[in-house]
Amino acid sequence: MSKAVRFHHYGDIDVLQVEDVERPVPGPGQVLVNVKAASINPGEASIRKGLFHQRWPSTFPSGQGSDLAGVVAAVGEGVQAFTVGDEVIGFTHKRASHAEFVVVEANDLIHRPPNVSWEVAGSLFVAGTTAYAAIRAVSLQQGDTLAVSGAAGGVGSIVVQLAVSEGAKVIGLASPAHHQWLSDHHVIPVAYGEGVEERLRTISDNHLDAFIDTFGADYVELALNLGVRPERIDTIINFAAAEKYGVKAEGNAEGGSAAVLAELAQLIERRELEIPIARVYPLANVREAYRELEQRHALGKIVLVP
Repeated sequence: MSKAVRFHHYGDIDVLQVEDVERPVPGPGQVLVNVKAASINPGEASIRKGLFHQRWPSTFPSGQGSDLAGVVAAVGEGVQAFTVGDEVIGFTHKRASHAEFVVVEANDLIHRPPNVSWEVAGSLFVAGTTAYAAIRAVSLQQGDTLAVSGAAGGVGSIVVQLAVSEGAKVIGLASPAHHQWLSDHHVIPVAYGEGVEERLRTISDNHLDAFIDTFGADYVELALNLGVRPERIDTIINFAAAEKYGVKAEGNAEGGSAAVLAELAQLIERRELEIPIARVYPLANVREAYRELEQRHALGKIVLVP
């Protein structure tokens, strides 16, 4: 037997349980990973609440989680790229990574570079590939001025770094507590809240080329009010606004692959990208981890460790 997070119906944090489950067995082309770290993401909280039932329905009992990093415990028939004991980074589309053991398709794994910590490795897939796709969705070019909402969050903190590396002038909307981190990463920090439109107009000299919304709320409307063309606005969360205004909603679905994961891992290995880790919780404290996540004030990623 092994431990895994489960919920049996939609609801608030209290529906999450850590349960004993049968230890999974890898089939052909699959790998069993002993998880060392698995991050949590806002989208998972929305799925658990049933907010995305029409888009991504749950089958109960449901597991949870996509990101993972760990050690190969067994390999299925036909797997040649990995052997028992290999340290890996990967992902699952089965909502199953918040567990001690996870079966993963071999094609969804990469080897963990030596200088990528377990916590960072287990945080990389969803946020990293979403950020990667968002940068490309807005066709960012050197010299562009880009604004990013939620700029110190799990996805936003990666978006701003990738944008800076592309040669853009990056303005990051975040709470004052995270302004120093943004400044240290060559991002111009701006406080959100009342008066934000005027602050953005001033900082940008009344010209924004692109806007990436990682938070939701009214940021798509704000970007349009600031004169950003719809094709250069990307929201990773406000799907209703994307449909209403014809802006983009590209993220993990467009960027999620082992190839992109490997590219991001090498940036971390070369110290060209940082994944800030806000807090690490044991798997047994999954409710506490999501309680902090859903306050939406953490700098970077929150991680579960089985």
